[in-house]
Amino acid sequence: MSSTLPPPFWPILLGVLGAVFGSFIATVAIRWPAGRSALGGRSGCDGCGRELAWFELVPVASFVVLRGRCRSCGAGIATGHVVTELLGAGVGIAAGLVAPGWEGVAGAACGWLLLALGAIDLAAFWLPDVLTGTLAVVALGGGLAGFAPSPSDRLIGGAAGFAALWLVAAGYRRVRGRIGLGGGDPKLFGAIGLWLGWRALPMVLLIASVAGLAVVAVMAVAGKKPAVTDRLPLGTLLAGAAFLCWAV
Repeated sequence: MSSTLPPPFWPILLGVLGAVFGSFIATVAIRWPAGRSALGGRSGCDGCGRELAWFELVPVASFVVLRGRCRSCGAGIATGHVVTELLGAGVGIAAGLVAPGWEGVAGAACGWLLLALGAIDLAAFWLPDVLTGTLAVVALGGGLAGFAPSPSDRLIGGAAGFAALWLVAAGYRRVRGRIGLGGGDPKLFGAIGLWLGWRALPMVLLIASVAGLAVVAVMAVAGKKPAVTDRLPLGTLLAGAAFLCWAV
């Protein structure tokens, strides 16, 4: 493929790919934290266990046609599946619109990795090193390919992002005597720095913090508490903030 292709081609292509990747990411977010293989095995109904046919696995469309239920037992299909598929498509479309061409492909790849990390952190408060490491590699690859920011800004961002949250985690642990920040969060922030460069890190952290406060406020108004006391998935918040900063 050439970057000289018409600009409308890119959001369409990346949007379709994003929906497919979103479907895979949704499955990974369910299987991996549960200790099941993220790659092996055919998809099946969570209610009756029946193996799903190919036409039941078409992203978004299958959910709509089946009205969100298994055609055999009528069990509800997890809404998270279609939401993740839509988010994957949205990442692809946004990347294709913001940067038609290979830069958009690189941006979409980072966005999909962030979506996977955010989905897993939301489901299990876990940021797999293999995904964070892959994000770091893709981010560095973008810099070497000549996409902004420069490789030096990315390297500074990687070091600064990791160091900033590592120091926060170490300080909290020293003062409070308990862990307040997961070990994967500094690594993720470092990988984000390798993608966006050091200048974007304060804005990413600000957006993630404001989003976190908004979630707490909404839960307080609704009279609800977090699923795990005093914990919010910072990785999910950072992932969303990072892609927003890149796209905007």
